Amino acid sequence: MKENFTIASFFSGCGGLDLGFENAGFKVVYANDIWKGCQKTFEYNHQLPLDTRSIEKVKSEDVPEVTGFVGGPPCQSWSLAGAMRGIKDPRGKLFYEYIRLLEEKKPYFFLAENVSGMLSKTHKIQLLRIIQEFNKVGYTVSYKLVNAADYGVPQDRKRVIIVGYRKDLGIQFVFPEPNKNKVYLRQALGDLPPSLPAQKNNRANKKTPIPNHEHFIGSYSSMYMSRNRKRSFSEVSFTIQAGGRHAPIHPASPDMIQTGVDKWKFKSNQHEYRRMSVRECARIQTFPDTFIFFYKNVADGYKMIGNAVPVKLSQAIAEKIADDLINIKDVHIKRGKIECQIPLLQH
Repeated sequence: MKENFTIASFFSGCGGLDLGFENAGFKVVYANDIWKGCQKTFEYNHQLPLDTRSIEKVKSEDVPEVTGFVGGPPCQSWSLAGAMRGIKDPRGKLFYEYIRLLEEKKPYFFLAENVSGMLSKTHKIQLLRIIQEFNKVGYTVSYKLVNAADYGVPQDRKRVIIVGYRKDLGIQFVFPEPNKNKVYLRQALGDLPPSLPAQKNNRANKKTPIPNHEHFIGSYSSMYMSRNRKRSFSEVSFTIQAGGRHAPIHPASPDMIQTGVDKWKFKSNQHEYRRMSVRECARIQTFPDTFIFFYKNVADGYKMIGNAVPVKLSQAIAEKIADDLINIKDVHIKRGKIECQIPLLQH
């Protein structure tokens, strides 16, 4: 049964990846992230203590026996590990620590996520080396560049997803087919009233009637104005980034006009434009409104959301994993006790 499947989460952040797995019937029984800024948000929404130690200090006996691992080291550590500098660099070492725990605990599966740049000509060899490391510790690995917009997420967000099944399961993960019915910004944001600005110095605005429905205030840098930042209600959003200063312009704002190479300007007065609120970004990342973010500075709210895996993307992959594991269990039962080499899941 799906409700017997458990996961340990690493580099958890606020827990978007975790929530997707929970929605698919998994139970999160352990979570780890060194950033204490996300601790209250994670613990409130998942009702689970967050281990805020560095993964380097986490011993295998600290992690419960689980069906799977989810989460992956930050982008820099993957690049450094792939270049074989990981052991010497603290950020690269995070990758090896994740591998260490995976090898020692040997869960039935793992999932890791990283930016699309890992498939570029510059980084592809690093990605292949990383996959070799997963293979060495006993996993049959699948990876694919997916766009969250293909899985019910109102956002163009391309990410590399890596899924590994323990080799003795005898199966390989196949990614779910894209959903043909896309969700657009009108469906995601159309029912929300205008947001309130953050307080001075972008402090949290405690007067918002809808939790977290406040937007980052401040000037628009030349970097921000180097490209179009606004999409219409009939489109999906640009990628939600991990910072308020670069949050997309709300679709109800006027259009932007290109004036040159890497130069754009506002069509009308600047006061008619505003960045999307923390809550709007959360909706675009497919967090429910019941998921509350805790922060003193709105930048931390945007950071938690922008670093998260979109919930519906996570759920689509988790449902496929659950189906595969259930099928393995069914095969085991049908074949009997001795002749089948596929282990029965007992979590």
